[in-house]
Formats: sequence, structure tokens, C-alpha cells
Amino acid sequence: MTDKIQRKKPEILSPAGSIESVRAAVNAGCDAIYIGGSRFGARAYADNPQGDDMREVIRYCHRYGVKVYMTVNTLLKPEELADSLYDYIAPYYLEGLDAAIVQDVGVMRFLHRHFPGLDLHASTQMTLTMGESASVLKPYGVTRIVPARELSLPELADMRRETGLELEIFVHGALCYCYSGQCLFSSILGGRSGNRGRCAQPCRLPYTMKNQKECYPLSMKDMCTLEILPELIEAGIDSFKIEGRMKKPAYAAGVTSIYRKYIDLYYSGKPYEVAEADREFLSSLYIRSEVGEGYYHQKNGRNMITLSSPAYSKTSEQVLETIENQYLKQNRKIEIDATISLKKGEPGVLFLTDGNVQASAIGSIPQEALKQPLREEDVRKQMNKLGNTSFKIRDLQILMDKDIFVPVRALNDLRREAVIHLEEERIRENGFSCQRHMEEESVYCSSMDPLSGKGVHEKLRHRNRYPEMLDVYVSTKEQFYALSEQLDIKKRQSLPIRRIYLDYALLDGKDISSDAQEQWAGRLFLAGPYVIREHNRRDLSKLEAALRGGCFAGLLFRNLETYAYMKKVLPDYNLIPDHNLYFWNHETVQFWENRITEYTLPVEENQSEWKELLAKTPDTMEAAALVYGYLPMMVTANCIESTLKSCRHEAGICVLTDRYKTSFPVLHNCRSCYNIIYNSVPLSLHTLVEKGMQGITAYRLDFTTENGDETVSVVRYFADLLSGTDRKPPYQEYTTGHIKRGVE
Repeated sequence: MTDKIQRKKPEILSPAGSIESVRAAVNAGCDAIYIGGSRFGARAYADNPQGDDMREVIRYCHRYGVKVYMTVNTLLKPEELADSLYDYIAPYYLEGLDAAIVQDVGVMRFLHRHFPGLDLHASTQMTLTMGESASVLKPYGVTRIVPARELSLPELADMRRETGLELEIFVHGALCYCYSGQCLFSSILGGRSGNRGRCAQPCRLPYTMKNQKECYPLSMKDMCTLEILPELIEAGIDSFKIEGRMKKPAYAAGVTSIYRKYIDLYYSGKPYEVAEADREFLSSLYIRSEVGEGYYHQKNGRNMITLSSPAYSKTSEQVLETIENQYLKQNRKIEIDATISLKKGEPGVLFLTDGNVQASAIGSIPQEALKQPLREEDVRKQMNKLGNTSFKIRDLQILMDKDIFVPVRALNDLRREAVIHLEEERIRENGFSCQRHMEEESVYCSSMDPLSGKGVHEKLRHRNRYPEMLDVYVSTKEQFYALSEQLDIKKRQSLPIRRIYLDYALLDGKDISSDAQEQWAGRLFLAGPYVIREHNRRDLSKLEAALRGGCFAGLLFRNLETYAYMKKVLPDYNLIPDHNLYFWNHETVQFWENRITEYTLPVEENQSEWKELLAKTPDTMEAAALVYGYLPMMVTANCIESTLKSCRHEAGICVLTDRYKTSFPVLHNCRSCYNIIYNSVPLSLHTLVEKGMQGITAYRLDFTTENGDETVSVVRYFADLLSGTDRKPPYQEYTTGHIKRGVE
């Protein structure tokens, strides 16, 4: 037997946006499904089941040996987590839910504490790109990582080997242009947050760049990996995920059946070759007109984008009819053998077996027939009434005396009880628990949480401080030296700046002058990259060397990989998470409480939600608020210039224009090989600064495209607001972001 046949088969994980899709995927041969309930899933507009329907989904899947993973992969607001999450998950946990998929580390912490028997899968929304992050997640019950979809095959193989955790990857369906979890595009433009499962997909709209025709440069081709399945298997991947919870049951069934066929083909030992008919089958089934293999063999490029149109190809009616007949019209039936004994003076007994497990039920004692005796065909008729159950009788043996009478109701009760017992035995035989118990854990309710409800204000000292200082992030040396000049003590032009965050890219080339370092001693911080990959792992070493050099007092980190690495090599260093680490609730604050001393408030929450979060922040932690800057709407592995022109391998900024003539700056970060698409106008919360907000330690100003003079002008303006001087902003256009309304 060859190595490839000995290797454990990867799981086929199918999408289920409805109960119909569940049955379709199971009938087509999936090993697991992922499904959202009525709340907290990243596909809020799917026809998600709830309550009794969801519990029946779990039971149904377990009868066939299929696992059920529930998507809880959105960011949760404080009141949702404190008042709703426990009661939402508890019935599904008790029913035997196999795992929950999570994005929010606060949700992860909460679920692990209250449902310790539940496996947790780290969602692709966490933007996990290297194995370092596993050390942060493992203690909280995370057994599987769904890494960023941009990783290459070698990166995936390394992550699997380094972490020892299961790895789940996407193999088919739509792809986001942005690193998942690093996209605020829909949120900023229309208030529909992708982090809340309500993305409006602005990436599928047309845009132009200078001297270029209008096209769809942000619309990724759909993924189809049939050709490279052997490579994915040999990389050690544990689960192959099919995208598409918003798509119809026919899609779930059709795609699952094809991937089932080819995974089984690989393990059969026969030559692996994809039939043209199967390619055509998939291409005609709710997929875009252009497909590719994703990032497994390619970093970026024009041939990954549906430049001409993101539209779906026409779905073949013939294909739909085939799927309908094979997988949708009938439930997958398990053949069983049955024996019923109806003897005088003895209780009726029904035995059922599927060949591996058996079950029985005992009924009432048959009576002597006073009129018409029970006929064998009557018994056969009632026993075969299995209806919507998972079973179909293959062979029925009837052992019965003559001249007896058994009510039809009694026969039906006997059949139903035996079927229930067989279902339970099958679930156990498939390795599932029929129902969990919480005997070892105390029953939890929201009122018991020390950080929930109104009582929090009694436990934490009131945070009555108003910010008096500014934090400033600079991305160019021009911005940095302009501010340094304004703080020249000899010129008596001091500004209330608590610290300067210097973008890590400025470490390249000549170092910051020693005079500048001395001037900012104790107040100069580094800001790390948004994404760390194997190809820019060197940045971690450079960051470490810079921090060890003594010039920088701390690091603003933007991903778990950077945090985990720095915590290992510099455990006592001041590490500060940026707003894209999403401090949305008190559980997230508690997750970080003993790891950091300060965090950045999230940009998608409103002022009221900020206040609630600050009230639940312990006095050992501080919080800063971003009040000015062009917000990063997308961080993407793909490159606009590489798509529309050619990559010059030079850092710089280009401009993307939408159909309303709105222009968005795009930063080419060639050092780390990613793009950042910024909003067209800066965020400006000057009214908030003017009034002040208790509990915030400092207001942060972020500078990206501004020149030196513009940078100084904005800093002076906010400094004046802090001193009580009210004047107009030095910029005409701006947005107040989500500070008033928040997001859906």
C-alpha cells in the first residue's frame, strides 16, 4: 500500500445555509457541515436554522457520522456577549455540537470557560498567517486553525507541522480580495460590517486607476482546486472547506459530490486525472465565469482577478436536474433489517439493526382477537412507515401468533421507540455523544458574570480621567522630522505629544538621526506590519533588534503573530494592540488583561459602546482612541499595480476611483508585499476631543498621505482643542466614522 493511501483522508466540509442544504450536503457525501444559527454568524443573510430546527440538524448529521460546526465568527458587542451568547449556545452544546468557529478572542475565552467540552476553530477572520499565533490560542480550547486564504502550500505545510493543530483550508468557491478580518470597506462606506456578517461586497464593483479603463480590479476569481487536490492532501491539510453558505442546496450537493469523488479517487491508488465533464459540471454550478486555484501557487497577479465582470456564469438546468434527482428529492436512507415478535402472553418486541449496531423496543402484550385478528400485511405496513426518518427496511421478519390483536397505535409506538433507540446507538457508534451534560460545570446565566450588567460599576473604580495628550503615528520621515522640529525646545514650540509611533518601514535605509532619538527618548514607539508571512519573517527579527537597541519604548502590534513572537523574545516589553485587534467587549479586555497595559478602541463601535467598554476596563489598563486619520479599509495580498500595470517593486501610493468619482489612496507596501486601501477622506472626531471623553488616556492621530506641513497643522489643531481653543479643522472633507451610529 502506498503512502498516499495510508494518509488520513481530509474532511470534506460543506456549507449549509439552510436545512435543505444540510440534507443536500449529507446526501452528497460530506464529512462535516458548517452552519450558522440565528445569530453571530458571518453570513447573517443566509436562511439560518434556529432552536429545535438546529438541534434536529445536529441529530440528523450525527446519525450519518457527519460533524456539525457552528459559525460564531463575528465580533460581539458587550450586551450580546453578556446577555445572549450563553443561552444561544447552551442547547446546541447539550445536543452534541462538535465545534464553534470563532473570530473574536473574547468569544473564544467565553465559550472555553462555559463550554469546556466544545472544540473551537479559529476562523479565517482572525487573519492567522504563521504558526506563532497557536501559542496564544491553544490554552483556550482551539483545536483547529482556518488560516488566511492567502497562504501558499509551503506556508500551510509549515503551519500544520509547527502548531500540531488541525488545519482547514478553502478549496472551492468565492474569494475575498482582502485578508479576512482586515476589511472595513463595506463598514466604512455603508455601515454594513463584514465583521458582523453583513458585507455589501464593494469589492465586486467597478473602479478605475489613472490612464486605465473602468474594470473590476478588486474582484477575485472563484476558486476551484480539483487539479491540485493531491498536493493539498500531501501538505497534511485536515479539512477541505467549500465556500457558499449563501448559495442554494444544489450548489452544496453538486460541489460536495465532485470533491467526494476525487478525494476517494486519490486514495483508491488509481491514476489521478480530472475528467473534463466534471470540470464543466462545476463551472456551470453557481460559480463566476472565471476560476483559478487561489493563492496556493501564486502570490498575486492579474490572472487572479475577474477584470471584465464579476458576474456568475449561467447555471445549467440539466446539471440542476441531475442534482435534484440524485441528492435533493430524497433523503439519504440507511438500510436496516427488522424482526418483530408478537406472541400471546409476551410483550411485543421489535429488533432493528443496520449491520453494525442494533436496537430494540418492548411494547404491550398482544390480546386475543375477539373479532378480526391482526394480519401479517397489517404489521408489515405499519413497520414500513418510516417516513422522514433516516432508515429504510431492507428485510422484515414477522414472528407472530394467530388470532391476536394489537392496536395500530401500539404498533406505531413500538416502531417509533425502536427507531429512536437505533438513532441513538448509531450516533454513539459514530463517535458522538447523544447529548452532553453539564454535571461538572455549574449552570451559567448572564447575571452571574462579574463583568456583566449594571453591577460592573460597583466593582471597578470610576474612570474619571480626561485625555490631555496626543499619540501620533507617522509613516514617512518627512512627517516625523516636521514634528520633531515643532517640538524643538529651543524654539519654544512644544506640542502635547505623549508618544510617536514610527512605522516599521522607516527602519529601512538610514536610521533615524541620533538627535531625533534623543529628543524623543522614552516617547518613541514602533508600529509593526499589518501582516506577517514567511516571506517577511525577517521583519520580526528587525523589529526585535530595533526594540533591543533601546531607542524605542514600545511596539504597536497589528496581528497575533507579532505579539506571540515578541512576547517570547521580549516578555517584559510594552506591547500595544492596534484597533484591528478588535476590542469589542469586556471578554476581549479580560483576555488581554495580564498581557498588555494599554489597547486601542475599535473604530466600528459608537461612543456609547466605547463608554461601556471603558467602564469595564480595569484600572490596570489604559485605552487610546483614534480620532484622526485615513482609515485602512482593506489590507490585501493582491496588488493593484500588479493587476492594472506591472509591479515596480517600489513602495508608493496610487489612487483608485469608484463610479461616483470618489478616490481612494492605495499604499503599495513592497517591503511586506501587501496593499492598503485607505478611505477617501480622513476620520475626524474633533467634536469628541473638544467635549472630552472620560476614561481615554490619549487621542491618536494617524498620518499616511499627508506631507510635513499638513501633519504639523493637524497636530496643532488637535492640540488647540485639548487646550480649549475652538477653531475650524485645517481640512474641509472628513468623516466621523461610526462614532454616532456604530455598525449593524
